[in-house]
Parts: sequence; structure tokens; C-alpha cells
Amino acid sequence: MYVLGVDLGTGGPKVALATAEGKILGHEYEPTPIAFLPGGGAEQDPDHWWRAITTALHRLLARGLAPAEEIQAICMSSQWGGTVPVDASGRHLHNAVIWMDSRGAPYTRRLAGGGVQVPGTGYNARRLREWIAKTGGVPTLTGKDPVGQVQFLKRERPEVYAAADKLLDVPEYLTMRLTGRAVAAHDTITLRWCTDNRTPGKVRYDDRLVRMAGLDPDKLPELVPPASVVGTILPKVAAELGLGEHVQVVAGTGDTTAAAVGAGAVADHQAHLYVGTSAWLSCHVPYKKTDVLGNIASMPSVVPGRYWVATVQDVAGKAIDWLIANVLDGAVDVDQLNDLAATAAPGSGGVIFTPWLNGERTPVDDRTVRGGWFNVSLATTRADLARSTFEGIALNARWLNRSVEKFTGRRFGAINFIGGGARSLLWCQAVADVLDREIRQVADPVLANVRGAALIAAVALGELTWDDIPSKVEIARNFVPNPANREVYDRAFQAYVSIYRKNKGIYAFLNR
Repeated sequence: MYVLGVDLGTGGPKVALATAEGKILGHEYEPTPIAFLPGGGAEQDPDHWWRAITTALHRLLARGLAPAEEIQAICMSSQWGGTVPVDASGRHLHNAVIWMDSRGAPYTRRLAGGGVQVPGTGYNARRLREWIAKTGGVPTLTGKDPVGQVQFLKRERPEVYAAADKLLDVPEYLTMRLTGRAVAAHDTITLRWCTDNRTPGKVRYDDRLVRMAGLDPDKLPELVPPASVVGTILPKVAAELGLGEHVQVVAGTGDTTAAAVGAGAVADHQAHLYVGTSAWLSCHVPYKKTDVLGNIASMPSVVPGRYWVATVQDVAGKAIDWLIANVLDGAVDVDQLNDLAATAAPGSGGVIFTPWLNGERTPVDDRTVRGGWFNVSLATTRADLARSTFEGIALNARWLNRSVEKFTGRRFGAINFIGGGARSLLWCQAVADVLDREIRQVADPVLANVRGAALIAAVALGELTWDDIPSKVEIARNFVPNPANREVYDRAFQAYVSIYRKNKGIYAFLNR
């Protein structure tokens, strides 16, 4: 028996063929473009997603790794926190407004603010209390979630909003394209902030929360349990993809939840760090909890009866891409940049890079903060600038880790490291040194999300249990902190946090 896992990242989809035991036999990748628009817009064409998935899947099947007729299920993991308006047939009516889009910020602030506010938050006290009590979180004031995106469509694309039969998040759109059903799992519906999440496994819409979030209940999808079979693939879609009509479609999930599964981090308080385009540091917990000021909350998980700690660093590996494309004019690739950075000493000669190139989410929810290099001198080398970029992303991960450990009330032992960043041995050691935590490099770390989707499919078919997952994920190498670098990174982190606190007013002035 074989299963397919798909992970649609912001940069494009990976498609993997796996056994029901979670062993990946092969995978393919196809890039997709992003359109960055004035005023904080970030959009992608869903047809680009679908063509890329189809292209990658055809290449994978052409390799003959397993008989196509023996593929039993498919699960879509993807970027989430986006909005795709579709008509009754599932055809999209507008580009997907993705998780990086902040154009809905003014409308979210009006929805969430006003009246008597909780000092320092921007939220109306009564609404804040109700949102947190029932959902565990609140709409972000940056507009970078479906609440802000829906308000943007309603106010600035009214013809699209009026014509939409459903407003779907990205994994829900992909599931509908496979099955024809507009459904949301308990985990993917979360960022609409309109469900009562107090009892895991019994997530439901709350009429008052739907109104508070400015949503139309008729445009919301049907709720289904996570890791459940939604239905059988549509015959025309099966033919398009080269699959049998018997293939079962498992409810799509967000990349954060799939990543935890693919990292083998399904037990309570087993942390994992992902560094890709963005970054997050998370773990599963058995309780619902919220830290408004730190922008952290525990959300319903794909794992039954559990919540996952939601954090996000807006820009991580994307800063490396930006450096190569816009500063180095594409003269080096990632591996060459890594080699250059390795020639600089830990601490990068005192240079600090802040990766806030598109604002920040956790532990500060600030859409106007921006990145850059600090403490550059005539003695600073290209190697220092390169290494400081890697270290700056690690410093932000330390900021995340400090907040998550405070949230959970415990110090993490080993942290499983996944994503493209985990391929770099330099970065693995730098993260261990900066965080002062043991870092476990997961084998094939760039495949964690798609591995997670495949494992979820296997669980949905009854071939695996959740307790089986950790044993199915291999750890390639362990990295322990180097005590010789402790002082330099403690000093750098102290400066890093001060840079934000002492300059956030300037960023707001320049970028409001």
C-alpha cells in the first residue's frame, strides 16, 4: 500500500510517494511565483498551484517507483492563513490572498478595536476576552490572516466577495479541488477565529464569533475532523493526475501541523523548529492557552485531543534568498553563501542582522518593523555579512524559543530541526549555540512537511497510530552547544532584542 503526500509551500509544491509505514520512496518539486503588490499585497494564482502539483506528480509517477493502482490515499499539506474565494463549482474567482498579505490591517483594527481597549494591545477588552476564551487567539492586527483578507475582499473587491460561494483557506481549497467538497478540518478553520475550540475533537462554529470576525456564515465551509477521509477523488481529477478513481482524500492540513508530524514531534512538549521561507518553533500541549502580548496561542491540532503552540517568524530563509538576489546579484548560490559564511568567526565580528523584512508576528506582532544590518564598520567583511544573516535568523529563533518556553513553563531538551535551513551544518550548529539547546537534525529535513502529510494519510487509513510516528522519523545528527560561543551569542541576543525595542517607533514612523 502506498500514499501520496503533497506540501504546497509558498515557493511551490513538493509531492512525495511513501509507503504506509512513512518511508518516502521519491519526491518531486515544482516552483510557483508570488505577486507582491502595493500596500502590502501578496497573492498567488491557484491555477499555478494546481499545474505545479500536477507537473510534479506526473514526473514522480513516471519514475515507476510503485504501481499507480496501489496508491490508496492522498493528503494535502500547504501554506495556510490565506483566502481563496470560490464559486459553487469550486472555481476560484480571484488570486489567493496569502498569509503574507497585510492589506486587511485597517479593517481588522476596526473590527477588533474601539471602545474600552486593553492597554498596549489595540483590542477591545470585551471582544478580546471572548475571542481568547473560546478560540485561544485573536485576529492579528496586521491583517495577515483570513479575517483581514476577507475584510479586504469585502471592502476592496466587493464583486468577488459577492460572487463567492465559499471562502477557503489553502489546504481546504486543495481538498475541494480533489473531492468537490468544501470542508475545513478543526485545525485549518482556526485562523478565522470563529470557532469554539475549548474541547478538542468538538470544534464548532460560534454564531457570535462569526459576527465578531465580520464573516458570512453561508460562505464558511463544513467542519470535519482532522486526519479524516473526506471522500474519494473525483474521476476527472484522478484522470488528470494519473491516479486511480479509488484513491481516498484525507482532509488537508496546514504546513505547521504537518511539519510537526514529519518531524516526529507529536508527543507533548517535544519541540521542533522549522526554518524555510518563514520559521516557527512549536510543540504539542494538552491544554488551550493564550499569550496575547507574545502573540502565542495553543490551537487545535491534527493529533486527536491535543493542541499545538502557534508561533511564526514572518521571514527566515526568505532573507537568504533576498541577500543572494538583491545584495549579491545572484553571484552565489545557497551552498556557496554557506561556505562563505563559514569563514567568518561566530558572532560575525559584532555585526547583527535582523530578518524583519516583511514585519514580524511572534513574539511581537508588528507589521511596520523592518530588517537590516547593525554595527557594520569598515572592518566588516562579506563573510561577516553572510554569517550574520544566518545568525540573525537564529537569534530570532532564540526569541521565539524564550517565549515558547515561558508559555509552556518548561525548558526544552532537544529540539528537532527541519526545513531547508536544517540542511546546513553551519546553521544547525549556530542554532544550537545561539539557543543553547541540543539540536537534532531530522533526516531529509526539507521533506518533513510532505512526510507529515503522507504519515497523516497512513493514520487516516488505519495503517499507523499516532504513537507510531516518532519511530518512523530518523534523526540524522545531533548538535550540542559549544560553550566557547556562549558569551558572544548571549551578548548578541541582548543587543538583538534592544534593537527592536529602541527602534520600533522609528520603523512605525517610516512605514505606517
